[in-house]
Amino acid sequence: MFVSIPTRQRSTLRWATPLLFALLWGAYLWASTRPESARRLWLLDWGALTGGEAIGNTFQALWLQGHWQRLFSALFLHADWAHLLGNLVFLLIFGLPAEKVMGAGRFLLLFLLGGAVANLAAVLLIAGPDRLVIGASGAVSAVIGAYLALFPRAKLGVVLPLGLFLQFVRTPAPLLIGIWALLQVVFAYIGPAFGAVAWAAHIAGFAFGVMFALVVRAGIARRMRKQRGF
Repeated sequence: MFVSIPTRQRSTLRWATPLLFALLWGAYLWASTRPESARRLWLLDWGALTGGEAIGNTFQALWLQGHWQRLFSALFLHADWAHLLGNLVFLLIFGLPAEKVMGAGRFLLLFLLGGAVANLAAVLLIAGPDRLVIGASGAVSAVIGAYLALFPRAKLGVVLPLGLFLQFVRTPAPLLIGIWALLQVVFAYIGPAFGAVAWAAHIAGFAFGVMFALVVRAGIARRMRKQRGF
């Protein structure tokens, strides 16, 4: 379990992460109250579907038939509470400090664009036709990638079970996140089937998050100087 270690900088209002948290949770609660048949149709209507066809045909379905919207709407759909809970926990751990530095606007752009790119990668790489790609895992992976680029010297708290006791250990964030990223690559080849977990979405989202943070870091630096009155 990762636990973020707070800094001593002045606290700023962070509303984008709580807003996304509420939207993800609210969408799942609303869907869970629907009859099973209606819920399944809702997922099929708004989830990202693979075509199992040539890449050119897939792009045609996305852009000419208007299915590109599903790349975004699929972020707010989850198969079960465990799927949702994992994404919410990591969104809070990495999203709050990332938003504090980036600002709400950039953070929302990171989440939405990173999630859409991640879903697109899954749609293109999954070979089977009519596989449903849902969940915010790709967007959360983008947030983790951005966190790594923004806080390369940060430390994360890890709770380790040692016999009957729990030990809290401070560990460099690049080490833990690097292990996590490596596991995503390994699982893409030998892990559960794509129908269970879209590992490609995790990898694509993480890579997008790193690049996004590097591209906008000049704007972030200007924002931080303004906050400090320089």
